[in-house]
Amino acid sequence: MALFIRDKAVDSLAVELQKALKTTTKKDAVRVALENELERVKRQRTRVAGIAELQEKIAALGPSDPDFDMKRFMDEMWGDI
Repeated sequence: MALFIRDKAVDSLAVELQKALKTTTKKDAVRVALENELERVKRQRTRVAGIAELQEKIAALGPSDPDFDMKRFMDEMWGDI
């Protein structure tokens, strides 16, 4: 199936990318750009899924203690360093 670029701005970007990547055709430059963008989106989804998993684990621990003093805890942990 053919992909026709009729928008002058998009065509200009494809030419610029073709020169930057030193590909022989605009088609190759567009293919590389699309492959790279798909990989970026997949990595982003993986990161989002990982964060959601961590949030679920943290929520399973139960509510945090509102009276917990993190500064005091850290001072005691580090001592006189």
